[in-house]
Amino acid sequence: MFAQLHRRPDGKLMIIEAKVPSSGLLWRKGVGPAEDFMVKQGTEPYLRAIIAEMQLRPNLKVTDASGKVWTNADLADELTKALGGKNLEDRSEAVMRSLNVALVRCVGDPTAGMLETWESWLLAMQVHSAVFAAADPNRETVTCKIRQEERHLATTGPQTYLNANTWLNAFYLAVICREAARLDMLARIPVSLLRNFGGALDEYTYAWVETLQSFWLHRDDLRTHLLRAVDLSAPEHARVVDAETMIKLKYPPIMMLYRYLRNDAAGFNDALADAIRWHKEYWTADEDRTENILGIVALAPLAIASLAKANGIAVEVESDYLPEALLDFAWRGEFDA
Repeated sequence: MFAQLHRRPDGKLMIIEAKVPSSGLLWRKGVGPAEDFMVKQGTEPYLRAIIAEMQLRPNLKVTDASGKVWTNADLADELTKALGGKNLEDRSEAVMRSLNVALVRCVGDPTAGMLETWESWLLAMQVHSAVFAAADPNRETVTCKIRQEERHLATTGPQTYLNANTWLNAFYLAVICREAARLDMLARIPVSLLRNFGGALDEYTYAWVETLQSFWLHRDDLRTHLLRAVDLSAPEHARVVDAETMIKLKYPPIMMLYRYLRNDAAGFNDALADAIRWHKEYWTADEDRTENILGIVALAPLAIASLAKANGIAVEVESDYLPEALLDFAWRGEFDA
């Protein structure tokens, strides 16, 4: 939390962090929208992480100098209002909500065989791609199809939610939905934009983004980026995520892509089986993880498996973590995305 929070005479909130003379601004693990990266004191991502932490413990109370009692929920509301920028915050929430809804649909429909489930995945893909299309600093607005409507979105430049983790989810969703035009757009998003989001991610993340961009654009530097991603995904390089997360969730899709590039069908299926086994081990390790919606579908392995299947490699692994209708692109031609 903060050392002190004051309301100035003009009504604005002022945050004070108590520091000793030799101390600089601290980094901490993010919460809420910043859960997968580090955030620095004095930045908006740090403040939003504190707000998310308050919302997790809404009933904690503090008494101000006038004797008024404030709950964490009260303070979170005040800070959120003070931040303003509701439209941009809506986009951040839309990104998270759209993927969560798609995953929730797969709880009751593990094969994704229902039309409503496919619509939810399509919407998640559209929303994730749209926020990156709207990051173009050289345009005032962009037009994106969301649901069945053409939406005119104001461009934003760098934002907290426009980070490399969100980009990876956007890429995976576009692969699953076989959206070549959106993949072309995502592959041209500058990595410098993804770095400029106000937080910190493991360097592996950027190497993996560059690998996927080079792969999709058929660039000559694919091998260089792939080898770098392999090297940086070693657990000793983990600084933000822990070693278990790196080994069981981050590394497996890299090996799957490597086997795919070598057209090694047997090796690819072995790598996919490993990815699903590790995904299950990770997301069922304790009660908190078991209840986390992010474990319902193995998103990255599903995307690489969809890519392989679309290009002639027989996928022999079956699992509820790989919804069959998504893997098979069973709703091909049903919607104009």
